[in-house]
Amino acid sequence: MAHVILGLLLIAPKSFYDLIKAFESGVALFYSASSGSIKRALDGLLARGLIEVASIEGGRGRKLYRVTDAGREEFRTWMTAKPAGPDLETAALARLYFLGLLEHSERVPVLHRIMARIETELATLTDLDERLDTVSIPEEHRDIATHQRAALSYGIASGRFMLDWFRDHAERLSR
Repeated sequence: MAHVILGLLLIAPKSFYDLIKAFESGVALFYSASSGSIKRALDGLLARGLIEVASIEGGRGRKLYRVTDAGREEFRTWMTAKPAGPDLETAALARLYFLGLLEHSERVPVLHRIMARIETELATLTDLDERLDTVSIPEEHRDIATHQRAALSYGIASGRFMLDWFRDHAERLSR
């Protein structure tokens, strides 16, 4: 979440309230967050010196936050690194959402790293599918196994779609 907040603040300085609205209006497409988790991440970014208070406005002391040079470097490092974490879709879509913040020459390599991760996960699911073809399922578990295989099939189809989509997007950017 911290990197998503950095990306939002790189687009423009925002208050805590503005960040909540930005999550609700766009980031929620790939990342859900509560106001409490946004506040904790914001406090952590401040403590690490990755963001700072740009200004304090109004009688209520509304703070506008902006990214520091260290925060810019942290964001760029995250964007250009191999996507990590258990949720590939969230990692991929977060980078896609902020891809326009990188230099044009950095964008396609980011997409290639995302595609490499998709290919790795797709290979794992496909191998599992092939191994399951050789497993004998007891009669009393066949109905359950049928639906478990359907979930695996969905995961494989989803991975193939995701890989095709990112390949097409990388190709469009390469033109």
